[in-house]
Amino acid sequence: MAITVQYVVTHKEVEKLVTTDKKAADQYDKMLDTADNLAGFMAAMGVKMEDTQMEELSILLAKNKDKVNKLLKGTSLDSVLEDSSAEVVKLKAGNEN
Repeated sequence: MAITVQYVVTHKEVEKLVTTDKKAADQYDKMLDTADNLAGFMAAMGVKMEDTQMEELSILLAKNKDKVNKLLKGTSLDSVLEDSSAEVVKLKAGNEN
C-alpha cells in the first residue's frame, strides 16, 4: 500500500488546488494572498465592481505579476505581449513528442 501526501490550498473555504508538490502549493497560496491584497487595495482606492469580478481581476494581476511589473516600469505593451507569445510557443514546442 502506498501513501501519498497531498497539499490542499483553500481560499475563502473553497478548495482551489490539490497537489503533491509542496512548493507548488506554497506558490499558489502566496499568489492567492497577493490577489487578496490587490483586491483590498483596489477597493480602498475606490474601485467598485462585483466581488467575483474583483477576485478574477486580482487573481489575473497576481498570476501575471512579472508582466504587470514590467508594464509599471515603463516597458511597452507590445514588448510584454511579444514575450508572452514567445512563452506560449516555447510551451507548445516543449509538449510535442
